[in-house]
This record gives sequence, C-alpha cells and structure tokens, in this order.
Amino acid sequence: MIIPARDEQFSIARTVESLALQHQVDEIIVVNDQSTDRTEQILAQLAQRIPKLRVLAADELPARWVGKNYAASLGAAVASGDWLLFTDADTYHLPCSVGRGLADAADREAALVSYSPEQEIKTFWEKALIPFVYCRLAEKFAFARVNDPRQPDAAANGQFILILRDVYEAVGGHAAVGHQILEDVALARRVKRAGYGIYFAAPTGVVRTRMYRSFAAMWEGWTKNLYLLAGGSGKAVAAELVAASPLLELALLVAALVLYGAGAPSRLLAGLAGAILGAIASRATSYAGALGRNLYPVSYIQYCYLGSALYGAALIGSWWKNTRAGVVWKGRIYSTKIR
Repeated sequence: MIIPARDEQFSIARTVESLALQHQVDEIIVVNDQSTDRTEQILAQLAQRIPKLRVLAADELPARWVGKNYAASLGAAVASGDWLLFTDADTYHLPCSVGRGLADAADREAALVSYSPEQEIKTFWEKALIPFVYCRLAEKFAFARVNDPRQPDAAANGQFILILRDVYEAVGGHAAVGHQILEDVALARRVKRAGYGIYFAAPTGVVRTRMYRSFAAMWEGWTKNLYLLAGGSGKAVAAELVAASPLLELALLVAALVLYGAGAPSRLLAGLAGAILGAIASRATSYAGALGRNLYPVSYIQYCYLGSALYGAALIGSWWKNTRAGVVWKGRIYSTKIR
C-alpha cells in the first residue's frame, strides 16, 4: 500500500488504520510530501503502534514532476510486494477492499484494478457539485468501454489503483506520467495500450472518501483537472458545456422576455412558457436517472441547476488554469507548459 500524503492531518489516520486491519496487506508505505500541518506527527504516532507502517519523507520536488506522482514513485521504489496498491490519504478502505481488488484482478484477468470510491457528502456545496461531476464523468468514462480490451478507452481513479508490480515497471510507472496532473488516467492508458487488461468499477461497500472539507478546497480540486477530464481541448470543453448546461432553457427564457417586452401575443408567450417548463422537466428527469444509476440519493435532484451552474463555472475555470494561468494544488503551482 502506497499513500502519498501532503497536509492530510484530518484524514491520514483513518486511511492508515483502515488498511492496517486487512490481512492481505504486508506493508503500508506513506510518503510524507513536505507537509506543513500535523501530518508528520500523526504518522509518527501511528508508526509506534502499527508495525507494518513505514513512513518516508519526500525530498525537494524535482523539475517536471507533480508532487503526488513523485511521492508515489518514491513509495513504489522501496515496496517489496508483487502487487502495489496506490491510494489517497483521504480514502477509507472497508475490510474487503484489498481482497476484493485481488479477486477482481484474478476474475477479470486484469493487471490493473481501479475503483471509484463512494463519496461521503456532507455540505450543501458538496451535494450540489460532486454528484453532478460524477454523473458527467460516468457518461465520458463508461465502465463497459474502459473494461473492454477491444476499445481504446482507459481510465482509473487514483484513490484506488491496484497494479501488478511487473506491469507497473514495464509501462514506466509514475516516472512515465510524472508531469501529468491527471496521472491516474494517464497510467491506465499506458497499461491498456501495452496490451494488459484493466478493470474499472464503482462498487459499494469497498472504499469511501470525503475529498474536500471546504468550498475553497473543492473549487481548487475540480478546477485542477476538469479540463483534462473533459478532453483537454477548447473544443471538448465547449461540447461539454453544451451537453451539461441548461442552454436551451436559457435561450427560451431570453426569447420569452424579449417577446414579452415587444408585446407579443399571449398565446405565443404561453407556448414559450410551456416549452420552458417542458425543458426543465426533461432535464430534471434526466438528472434523476443519472443520480439513480450512480447510486446517489434522488433527492439531490433539487441541486440540478445549481450543480449545472457550478460545474460549468468550474469547467471554464479549469480550462483557464490549464491553458493560461497554471494549476495550483496543495500550495504548489504547476506550469502547463511542461505537458
């Protein structure tokens, strides 16, 4: 188990303790990536009572590396297992997670198994944005296509990547994707293109995570990588905005207001009002279906339009950062020019 950790004082103990209880785990390697909070002290306390825990300290970040990727590479370099499981410091592993991953690898003949964790959602803003994002991602990264060796689609979630060590080394490991912000997807693509099987799923009762504890952290996180998840081009962002934003409803509303100001007949205005209500009902129904398919409470439908607005704004912000301003994450600025 390899866990890159940078300023994770609120979650690192839960993650490590959840892994320590699993008998399949021989060693837990946490790479402390120059944390400035209490992460180092917490890890020291954990190491006193968890014999299989090993804590490494990352040195100065080399050029052309993203911090998380460098920390993961350091952990992999000293790991001794035939299988490596990379997980984030905010990810809680239920008792079956490692066993489930190994079983799926055997059953699916996969050299890489990745799970998208269940999301622990608590605040108003989390309920509005996170389900909307994952419903959109489910459209783009369909599990059936990702898991089909005949299809070029590849994806993974960095919160749970179980990979055969020999395959990890054969495709270059994190060194081969060291400069990538979206390193999990990049690694999965290298594995699949090399001819190895991958299995990507979102099971329940296996892993859980609470990714962000504030709106500011959530905004920083999604504006870091939404542009890349959408396709990494202006054209892809525009297409995603059209697909996910209520442009039809807005266009109808603007038309209705213009016609109302021009004194249009009431019959025409009534027709436009009906069209607006129909479009709203259609979008709400579609979102309710997406929530159900992705195992979110259908009650989150109340955030449909707010989620859409936040998603659109975050997507535009991510495009701007990735193409112009540079990406900020965990106190570091990553230039987009090195990609």
